[in-house]
Amino acid sequence: MPKYERILLKLSGEALAGPQSFGLDAERVRDLASEIAAVAREGVQIGVVVGGGNIFRGIALAARNMDRVTGDHMGMLATVINSLALQDALEQIGHHTRVMSAIEMHQVAEPYIRRRAMRHLEKGRIVIFAAGTSNPYFSTDTAATLRALEIKAQVIAKATKVDGVYDKDPMKHPDAVMYRNIAYTKVLTESLGVMDATSIAMCRDNKLPIIVFNLNTHGNIMRMATGEPVGTIIS
Repeated sequence: MPKYERILLKLSGEALAGPQSFGLDAERVRDLASEIAAVAREGVQIGVVVGGGNIFRGIALAARNMDRVTGDHMGMLATVINSLALQDALEQIGHHTRVMSAIEMHQVAEPYIRRRAMRHLEKGRIVIFAAGTSNPYFSTDTAATLRALEIKAQVIAKATKVDGVYDKDPMKHPDAVMYRNIAYTKVLTESLGVMDATSIAMCRDNKLPIIVFNLNTHGNIMRMATGEPVGTIIS
């Protein structure tokens, strides 16, 4: 039985790259789509925000000397590519999905309109929010927080490649300790690097909980949605 009625799932672009460090791995995208669709079939309304790192990292060197605003817009367009790939995978397994873009591109995606997004969710469609907030200087974490608040999601589910929030980088420190529960303020004051400070502060100010969990463990999206103790809860 799902614990949440409506969630915002935040995926990194790298999650779609699979074992590669860049680009799209078709098998990985299909696996993710089937996990997300399984949760949606249980009656959970799902909004998704995908990063663009798997595509933009590849051109980041070229963008290094570019204007920051131009580079950020390139990053936003990378998230649209990922969103379309995920939409295609979801629709191939029979789940109605809508991509809503903060940058208008009518031939490719619907423009983001809050009320329309909520209507799609109420009808059981998965909604993928693309192109960030359309504003430079804001990360996809901040975009995910903004969309979660706008659609009145009960939680942000932040999918990562580690099991939760640790006191230090578990990739570098074998003795790192994982928190099961942690306060927003502790994440900010200790710069734990889960999400950027703007998004953590927005969640704190609006009392929106964040669950940080490992996407690489199959079935974790369903476990998170049903309220099993998976990952770390920031509240």
